[in-house]
Amino acid sequence: MDIKDRVLVVEDDKSIRNFFRTVLEANNYDVIMAGTGTEAYSLITSRCPDVVILDLGLPDMDGMKILKNVREWSGMPIIVVSARTYEKDKVEALDLGADDYITKPFGTSELLARIRTAIRHARAACLAPEGIQTGIFRSGEMVIDYDKHRVYIDGRDAGLTQNEYKIVSLLGKYAGKVLTYDFIIKEIWGPNMRTDNRILRVNMANIRRKIEKNPAQPEYLFTEVGVGYRIVDPD
Repeated sequence: MDIKDRVLVVEDDKSIRNFFRTVLEANNYDVIMAGTGTEAYSLITSRCPDVVILDLGLPDMDGMKILKNVREWSGMPIIVVSARTYEKDKVEALDLGADDYITKPFGTSELLARIRTAIRHARAACLAPEGIQTGIFRSGEMVIDYDKHRVYIDGRDAGLTQNEYKIVSLLGKYAGKVLTYDFIIKEIWGPNMRTDNRILRVNMANIRRKIEKNPAQPEYLFTEVGVGYRIVDPD
């Protein structure tokens, strides 16, 4: 029997829900639907979906509330798909624990790729010891060796400082996901570090000089303006 990944679509617009169902079922997903926040939370707790696609503008509550409540007890992948394009909304959703944020309108191929990535990351996290990252991250000519605490470009040591390595390894741990400035700063410099993007920008500029062929057109480390940074998906 073919076991399908289950996707919960939380969307109040019936036509958009039907679009999601058509696309996802055509790509071999088991699809369940919710039109309100209350219904969504009930299905999350009872049906345990493999990934949640969450609209923020629901008739009975803001989707941010669902995201916050679920993150108090579960790390299940949640992808926000919203018409809200303001940076503050993206930052808030990501800080609350969203795995991804896609703005409407979006392409079908992009949506499917984000779903596959979110599910893959969630399953990889379940296999690794809590808080420990080991092994190799490889994308093109860049390799992060978590055991040696080194980053290599085309076989040579990139010569990162300790903090520069910590930033790259953190991005690699959450590959494909945007990490907000505040999250990175607190993870690298501690919870008492005041949010100062300047020190992070300086470190990122140094990292790009050592890793990217052309820092102005990065291949590996990308800026989401006003939000944070992400690293390319592994090969």
